[in-house]
Amino acid sequence: MNILKTLETAKENHQKLIAVLVDPDKTSTNDVKDICNRINNAAIDYLFLGGSTVSNHQTEIIAKEIQKYITIPVVLFPGDYKHLTHYADAVLLLNLISGNNPEYLIHQQVKAVPFLTKSSLEIIPTGYVLIDGGTETSTIKVTQTTPIHQQAEQQIVHTCLAGQYMGQKLLYLEAGSGATLPVGKDVVMSVYNSVNIPIIVGGGIRSLNKINEIHNAGATLVIIGTAFEKNKIF
Repeated sequence: MNILKTLETAKENHQKLIAVLVDPDKTSTNDVKDICNRINNAAIDYLFLGGSTVSNHQTEIIAKEIQKYITIPVVLFPGDYKHLTHYADAVLLLNLISGNNPEYLIHQQVKAVPFLTKSSLEIIPTGYVLIDGGTETSTIKVTQTTPIHQQAEQQIVHTCLAGQYMGQKLLYLEAGSGATLPVGKDVVMSVYNSVNIPIIVGGGIRSLNKINEIHNAGATLVIIGTAFEKNKIF
């Protein structure tokens, strides 16, 4: 399956997709079968795997276990090049375009090249935009970058357009795991009306109403994590 093509087609057809984000550092191999069964039995399109801080080899361990049970595509969402593994279908090659830290603008991507050149993973260039979610998330701490305030819509739109102009194939608007304030519908709509590539939105989304709201604002793919873990959704 060409996942990027699927997302582009979904955008064109106004199809609403959902992914569950599984953090390898918060997941044991004993948890995997139950998580996968819940995902397989729900209206979930992708399993995203990754986190900002993951112990060495933990992504590989969990990804390998996931492959035994999952029936949908697995997409890597790596916080570091060391989190890459062959046990997935695709990887979001994240470019933190909202921050000024060169480590996450180019250095991490360069470090990933030796692995990626030997991999069969589908590589999807993704503009990663941190939006203020009302709390200091682990992503902010790790990347040492400042998220864009939600009221700064023009800056968010210009950042996303710059990402599109530079060749990013997806845009990921991220409020962060545990965010108290998800990315707002007005922000999503402003970006949607300005770009022509698929939009992913994640962080702090805890209800079906919020998922629908973000989809209706223009997101092609909505990511849920904590709410799924706590059995609040699906």
